[in-house]
Amino acid sequence: MKVHTKKHGFTLVEIMITTSIIGLLASLSIPNMLKAGNNTRKARFARDIQTAGHAFVQYAFIHGDYPADKTPSQMPNGMADYLKAFPWSDQTVIGGQWDWDYEVFGVHAGVSVKSPNRTTEQMQEIDAMIDDGNLSSGSFRQRAGGYIYILEE
Repeated sequence: MKVHTKKHGFTLVEIMITTSIIGLLASLSIPNMLKAGNNTRKARFARDIQTAGHAFVQYAFIHGDYPADKTPSQMPNGMADYLKAFPWSDQTVIGGQWDWDYEVFGVHAGVSVKSPNRTTEQMQEIDAMIDDGNLSSGSFRQRAGGYIYILEE
């Protein structure tokens, strides 16, 4: 009489099929997750630059004018209380450094990002969130070495 024993576990074919299905699902979902992450960074940058701009406008309203120009990543004098939770000295979510521009680049006052690591097309998409989608006009423009959100011309 033959005794049949039950084998437990998966066969090699079952494991290969399962792995193939997981790989296929991952290859379909990863590009969408990367695109969603990029869209989130663009929206966050648009929000951040406008938030910083509002802080500078509030400072100017209270003090009668904007603070003096500073180099990238340096907190402008008097702005620490207005930008308490803002990561001014950190790299922006699109790369590059925050920069306060006063009486430079042909504008009276503006918040800039110097040397972001995004393409012109990606910056135009950000411009469309903030302004008109045209980096040569409106309140968000291209400037030497970066992009500026103009508060006052």
